[in-house]
Amino acid sequence: MTSKAIIAASLGAAALAVPLPAHAQRIENGVAVFATLDKVTARISKFEVPLGQSVTFGSLKVTPRVCYSRPPTEPPKTTSFVEVEENQLDGQVKKLFSGWMFAESPGLNAVEHPVFDVWLTDCGQPLRGDGTSAARDGKRLPGQPAATPPSEEPAVPQRRRPPR
Repeated sequence: MTSKAIIAASLGAAALAVPLPAHAQRIENGVAVFATLDKVTARISKFEVPLGQSVTFGSLKVTPRVCYSRPPTEPPKTTSFVEVEENQLDGQVKKLFSGWMFAESPGLNAVEHPVFDVWLTDCGQPLRGDGTSAARDGKRLPGQPAATPPSEEPAVPQRRRPPR
């Protein structure tokens, strides 16, 4: 073996030993899932909002623009670009928030309102390769739950056993 062959082989082995940065696959979704808190009644509600559409909670109007997640085999990272507006009593609309929300860090969402809190919890209905959602065709993807209407959780936990 010549010295050039030995050097080429060692450089080739060194190049294979250098780890390349891993890039997690980003999944685009058609629905953003939010949780809200009414601070007056202590009610927590959850709702799903299709991208580009708005939902009203109290005086707030929440509009997600994009929602990204990762495959279940990767560490979780769920993000959404959201706009939150408040419908005021005089009929004017005041923009409260326009930015990214992170499901893993709900304290970073910066929606400051004296009565309501809104935070991202998940994304749903992954989009197909052509940019459309299977749910828009009236079909669900395998393993995906059906879209649910807004629901409210009880403000007081239920008792597990009857009182004595």
